[in-house]
Amino acid sequence: MKPVSDCIKEGNTMKAHKGYAVMIAAVASLGGILFGYDTAVIAGSIGFIEQHFGLSPALVGWAVSSALLGCLIGAMTAGRTADAIGRKKTLIISAVLFAVSAVFSAIPPNFAIFILARIVGGIGIGFASIVVPMYISEISPPSIRGVLTSFYQVAITLGILIIYIVNYYISTLGDESWGVDVGWRYMLGSEVLPALLFFLLLWAIPESPRWSALKGDRSRSLGVLSKITGSRKEAEGQLAEIEQSIQEERKAEEGKLLEKAWRPAIFVGIGLAILQQVSGINVIMYYATEILNDFRIGSGENAGFFQSMLIGVVNFLSTFIAVMTIDKFGRKSLLVAGSVGMAVFMTTVGVMIYMQAINVGLLLSIFGYIVCFAFSWGPIAWILISEIFPNRIRGKVMSLCIFVLWLSNIVVSQTFPMLNENTFLQQQFNGAFPFIVYGIFCLLCIPFAMKFVPETKHKTLEEIERLWSKRGTDWTVKTTATRK
Repeated sequence: MKPVSDCIKEGNTMKAHKGYAVMIAAVASLGGILFGYDTAVIAGSIGFIEQHFGLSPALVGWAVSSALLGCLIGAMTAGRTADAIGRKKTLIISAVLFAVSAVFSAIPPNFAIFILARIVGGIGIGFASIVVPMYISEISPPSIRGVLTSFYQVAITLGILIIYIVNYYISTLGDESWGVDVGWRYMLGSEVLPALLFFLLLWAIPESPRWSALKGDRSRSLGVLSKITGSRKEAEGQLAEIEQSIQEERKAEEGKLLEKAWRPAIFVGIGLAILQQVSGINVIMYYATEILNDFRIGSGENAGFFQSMLIGVVNFLSTFIAVMTIDKFGRKSLLVAGSVGMAVFMTTVGVMIYMQAINVGLLLSIFGYIVCFAFSWGPIAWILISEIFPNRIRGKVMSLCIFVLWLSNIVVSQTFPMLNENTFLQQQFNGAFPFIVYGIFCLLCIPFAMKFVPETKHKTLEEIERLWSKRGTDWTVKTTATRK
């Protein structure tokens, strides 16, 4: 039996090295703050931008969704870029793109330059949306990978909350005409500060050990794994497992992403990407201020900004439910529970708008939807997409899934203003039509999560890879048998 002092030393060493992994994940997660900041800044500024440039409903949708076009470009190229030059360098590029976008979207001479600047920022988001969860999943010990990867979603919600607070503060500095002329520029330009912070801190973190192993740099990979695990022996074991996985994948024909073993994983990844977006979350995030101003829940010139800030608070705090429970209860159970809650609350929002029951109950229903999304589909879709694919094709397949995610987001964001302001739909549904549609999609999340999503808690990335190869196209039946 080991002396108590030795056990204490080992425990302290384990905590210290887990702390190193936490530090790395926290720095990388700043990309999530910029993700949330950049996507949600439009929520407070879009009303002013609409008046400043004299935009139609279709162009309002384009002002919002143009950044998402950049996300598509980023998603298409991020995986290959990360595989070619490394995860860390790709994140540094994303930080530069965020800063450039912030400057030029704040001082555009015309609407075309504004759109171009937003697309550049979107490319940064596309890079971060793939590489941040990929990087965190690759540096995380299996026992806390769910918690560390959920840092990313916490960071996204923190970024959303910060910009909602910033937007609210800026909205109080002048009247509406000041906001139309100047205020929206301050909102968009404020992103320069977190972008510079992200750029500087990225130089302090290491490259992914799995990417280093993939490139044949065994010593660097082993060095990082030793710091993360706190044991050179354990690090050597993990590195051997990674190298074996890489060798097995290199024996297979490259480009056969749709071979039988990986089809279920790709199906799940794409399904998660689509359903996360068509559930309507980003309609709330992007158009919150305008929606709440239209409903006039409460009084005051800045009521919509203040209530948007409350949505940001609820979103941020609720994400910690996932952080505290994801490695205890697992991904699947949280997805199912969140899907049920989202369906109930989004349907309630639609029914209340249809009945013109515009009161505090409507705001509380929106809060309820946000809570359920924040502990389930918000973080867990990103976590699963970052961990269910084999090492060698992870970058490429994540790019495919995130491309689909941003494409779905564009469709939802672009169509909402047109659906919401369509005269016929307004007459028939009193403005409730979009929310009823999102409620139906929330219902579809329930059977998808129950039938197709596997449980991956406490498994190494290599164990998850073997899970798919063993189960093939019949994996859903075996998953059910295992649970029993």
